[in-house]
Amino acid sequence: MGLGLSMIYCTIVGGETRVIMKIENKRISLQDRVYIIAEAGVNHNGSPAMAEKLVDAAREAGADAVKFQIFKAEDLLAPGRFPAQRKTLSTLELTGDDLKRLKAYCHDAITFLCSPFDHHSAGFLDQIGVPAFKVGSGEITNLPLLKTIASFRKPVILSTGMSGLREIEGALAVLPGVPVALLHCTTDYPARYEDLHLNVIHTLKPAFGKIVGYSDHSPGVEAPLAATALGYKIIEKHLTLDRNLPGPDHRASLEPWEFRRMVQGIRRVEKMLGKTLKTATVREAGIKKRVRKSLYLAKNLPAGHRLTLEDLVSLRPVTGIEPDRWDEVLDRKLKCNKSKGQPLYWHDLE
Repeated sequence: MGLGLSMIYCTIVGGETRVIMKIENKRISLQDRVYIIAEAGVNHNGSPAMAEKLVDAAREAGADAVKFQIFKAEDLLAPGRFPAQRKTLSTLELTGDDLKRLKAYCHDAITFLCSPFDHHSAGFLDQIGVPAFKVGSGEITNLPLLKTIASFRKPVILSTGMSGLREIEGALAVLPGVPVALLHCTTDYPARYEDLHLNVIHTLKPAFGKIVGYSDHSPGVEAPLAATALGYKIIEKHLTLDRNLPGPDHRASLEPWEFRRMVQGIRRVEKMLGKTLKTATVREAGIKKRVRKSLYLAKNLPAGHRLTLEDLVSLRPVTGIEPDRWDEVLDRKLKCNKSKGQPLYWHDLE
């Protein structure tokens, strides 16, 4: 299918390499806003109608993409193993036709993403034109599947739950030349706060030189907001229509109103982060005039008087010589008479 509108490229700015991934019309980089994925997953409970409602909820909440899963229970589990899991998973399947309709339903309003678990499903997703592949943590050592996905030459968002650096390195080795973003993840439903280890970004970024995101399974919205503040550029969070619904992922998911609050919070945090250059803001300049101080005369003094520290006091508002230059006025003579409470100006000095 080729890269089309989904691609990755590098630019050199000021000696720094900036990795940029593009999925449809959205750029993902250190300089762009966080890319937010609503993980619908299997929270449709096998209902295409509910899946469409999840698309609507993700779009209305402000997510950039909504993600589903494509699998058949019989292709996930070895014969005779985990019969209860097999029974549950079989109720959570969507057909190929269901997913085609879902992709069409997303249209231009929100990006459709989907996670495959086998070669055939990966090929199907490529055929229907998914712009990128999201690979779940359970597949990070499934190198044959990753090689198949790599052959489509589309961006890959790779979750890294349950893995260490060596396994991540092994996965990346079979994705040469393919745009890859790594998602830090703690695979637990729900994940405990003390197990999230968000500081892992400081290991992953220098180790692999990739865009780093975060897939969250913890309760609430605090972890995605903290991840945004730390510099994660993709946030994935489970979305459900109702956390009380039966199913494996609903408890670790946000309801639509919560997801909307998370998106709004992420956008606010991005504004808060701002620039790295420490300067006064435009609004601070006006406040500065009211709260900064100048040197004022502490007593009445005649022309020709040589100034001492006891002659001066720092008072609001800032209007004359600021106190950080006090040592430049000491022992200088006054050109004119000055009254107590008057500001001191440079033109007052010989």
